[in-house]
Amino acid sequence: MFPDDLKYTAEHEWVRTPGETAGSVRIGITDYAQEALGDIVYVQLPELGDAVTAGASVGELESTKSVSDVYSPVTGEVVARNEALDATPELVNSDPYGAGWLFEVAVAEGADTSELMDAATYESTVAS
Repeated sequence: MFPDDLKYTAEHEWVRTPGETAGSVRIGITDYAQEALGDIVYVQLPELGDAVTAGASVGELESTKSVSDVYSPVTGEVVARNEALDATPELVNSDPYGAGWLFEVAVAEGADTSELMDAATYESTVAS
């Protein structure tokens, strides 16, 4: 249910290392999160070049049920965003670990990623 090659946050984001850009990580939301949100109809992402801080809100996902913040799991600079979501935000629902990714961050030197969970730990967190 949760891919083993990813790291996870308590806020239901995932982190894939490496991202498509050298030195970056790709970020999205988990299948658990997209299911809880329902049909996603709008995605607001950080802009290229934005500085982001681990744990800080950097965007929003609007669904037919609610609006939910997106948090950056890492500190760094936004180096890519999934522009396809502007026209097809439902990709977050249909393929949260693939085509529905959100953005990439060039991780700041010395950034602490120790809070990220492996798949087994995240699964036990959402099961409780």
